Amino acid sequence: MGETRLPRHMFLWSMAIIYMFAFASLYVQIPGLYGNEGVLPVRLVEPRVDGSRPLLEQIHAHPSLLWLVPRLGLDLDAQQAMELLCLVGALLALGAALLEPLRDSLVFFCLWALYLSLCQVGQDFLRFQWDSLLLEAGFLTVLVAPLNLLRWRSAFRQHDAVTFWLARWLLFRLTFGSGVAKLASHCPSWWGLTAVNHMFEAQGIPLPWSWFIQQLPDWYLKLGTVSLLVTEIALPLLYFAPIRSLRLAAFYIQAVYQVKLMFLGNYGFLPLLSLALTFSLLDDDHVSYWLGHGKKKRAKTWPQTIMSLMVLLVELAVFAVIIYGTKVLFTLEIDWEAKTMTSKTAFTQQQFSNLLKLVTGPTIWVGVLSLTWEVVAAMLGCVCVRGCLWKLWGLVQWVVFASAAVAVFAISVVPYSSMEQVYSSKILPEVRQAYSLVERYRLVSAYSLDSRMTGVDGRSEVVLEGSMDKNTWKEIEFMYKPGNVGVTPPVVAPHQPRLDWQMSQAAQGLAKQSPWFTSLVHCLLQGNKDVVRLIQTDSAQYPFSQAPPVYLRASLYRYWFTQTTQDGSSPNEWWRRDYAEEFYPAVQLGDPTLEGMLSQHRLKEKFPIQPSPDSPLAQALRQVRGHVQTLPGHLVLWSLLATVATIWLLKTLLSGVLGGRKAKTTPAEPKAKKAKDQPAEKSASASSLKAERENSEESRRDADKSPKKRK
Repeated sequence: MGETRLPRHMFLWSMAIIYMFAFASLYVQIPGLYGNEGVLPVRLVEPRVDGSRPLLEQIHAHPSLLWLVPRLGLDLDAQQAMELLCLVGALLALGAALLEPLRDSLVFFCLWALYLSLCQVGQDFLRFQWDSLLLEAGFLTVLVAPLNLLRWRSAFRQHDAVTFWLARWLLFRLTFGSGVAKLASHCPSWWGLTAVNHMFEAQGIPLPWSWFIQQLPDWYLKLGTVSLLVTEIALPLLYFAPIRSLRLAAFYIQAVYQVKLMFLGNYGFLPLLSLALTFSLLDDDHVSYWLGHGKKKRAKTWPQTIMSLMVLLVELAVFAVIIYGTKVLFTLEIDWEAKTMTSKTAFTQQQFSNLLKLVTGPTIWVGVLSLTWEVVAAMLGCVCVRGCLWKLWGLVQWVVFASAAVAVFAISVVPYSSMEQVYSSKILPEVRQAYSLVERYRLVSAYSLDSRMTGVDGRSEVVLEGSMDKNTWKEIEFMYKPGNVGVTPPVVAPHQPRLDWQMSQAAQGLAKQSPWFTSLVHCLLQGNKDVVRLIQTDSAQYPFSQAPPVYLRASLYRYWFTQTTQDGSSPNEWWRRDYAEEFYPAVQLGDPTLEGMLSQHRLKEKFPIQPSPDSPLAQALRQVRGHVQTLPGHLVLWSLLATVATIWLLKTLLSGVLGGRKAKTTPAEPKAKKAKDQPAEKSASASSLKAERENSEESRRDADKSPKKRK
């Protein structure tokens, strides 16, 4: 693979933007989720300082920077400490997005450590797969980014290709693992190619145009399921193809798929993160071609033309195999006249398990060979450098970063092979032990996005209702998740409303399986304003803004998108719903059922809440909080995105203006001007040269005719 300097810069810039979104999105939700009176107060789980144990030992046991708050003498409570970590992370990420020198290994290490610290105390609301993916990709940026802040700009960074390869391996594990998990679960929706028929209706937070996509023909949605499975299972095998054009084709298909996810669902920063990983499939030549700085193509010789045709035939053969394999796997039968597509399961569960055993091992060995190629190529690059000292310095860097890359790859095999137990048992015990030592740092994880399709019989939603007299009940409407059947689905990405997502997850099981739900009910009965702002920032939309409800209950409903009418017009409502069952019984403050569940899940207060500190830093944090607490989270992130875009635009315009002025004041101005005005002054310059030549010839003739010359 060629040079990857430009793709690395694109990857690092994208990671800075994603970190900024992640920290900002979490910051606006901290008081309601983790505040002193929040749903899951962080002070109940924050690490306690033990003076009898060394600090490093305590951090290793519970890796979180919250340990350092009392050590640094900061007079902050647990909620304010989390807010400080979020603000520092958001500002660092903003600086890295705008200033290239800040896209440094040390800066990205700080961002990774800050987000890991938050995830360690985030409990249920920070255990999504995209949080694990951000931590793993964030750790890779520490290895990929340069050390600019230490003035260590080595001209020989042959190891960059090795560390950047880890991003490609992570992209492979994410896409291939998710695709295989869909079929390994033997979910009827995936095997029957009807998953996309329910996906837009059952996704966490649907979009307004999800309703229109749901109305598309059945054969078209089945075709979407096929393309999704091909993109996640067959396409990742091309990430390590030795033919460059195959890797580029895989990049474009995967990039289009991720961009499609951005516009077809409120998936937070997950599609952005996946798109950033796809940059590992590019090289400098292709990015330079985008920027208009590509090399001029020379006329191909006959051998080069024959080689290009052979490569094209190989590419066509690869895609033909993918298409044929898909048809055989799902036994697709297409009726072009009736515009229908039928399929049936081609493999039994045991047959597919055997096939999975055959695939898991070879994919790991493909990764081993690809990594070995990058490591050896980097070593040869170091050896070819001129000068003994530079060779030695390059080899030292190569040893350090190649060892780190091999170590990360080795421990990543443990979660990756967990999808096939037989091969997982063959992993070396030393590798398993190393994985167990770093597991708490979440350096590597297993990914299986949407392995089972929910909502086949209608999406399940928990509807909260409050009452003052237990006779008249009022529904509590959330800002983002489906509730009122007449409310338009919102657009919230890249914001990640974690309470709304957890409400959708809780609807898939029982209330006992979601202990935080009991705490949510308790907070609403107490009228906690921070928790209410998670549900509605506009007090006019909350039915109990004047006084908290006396009773609360929760019911489970089944939701479906409405259908177009017979005349083709759209209905007045987006959803239709049916009552399913009781999710949580009607309770009030002091109710034995409520108190018992709080005690069972250890959510009851053991100590009285201490008053908030009044230090200057605490006051500053309260001032910042006061400016954003009444704004919806998605508006905060959109404003931040608009700010970054505006600064980038002004920076580009100013650099163009200043660059033009600088070019005019350079000493080489006459030459540049002559080059620019060459068409206009071409005739004048030619006539002047002709006149000079004629004058010189006449002077020579006069000199020949002079008496002195004759003598």
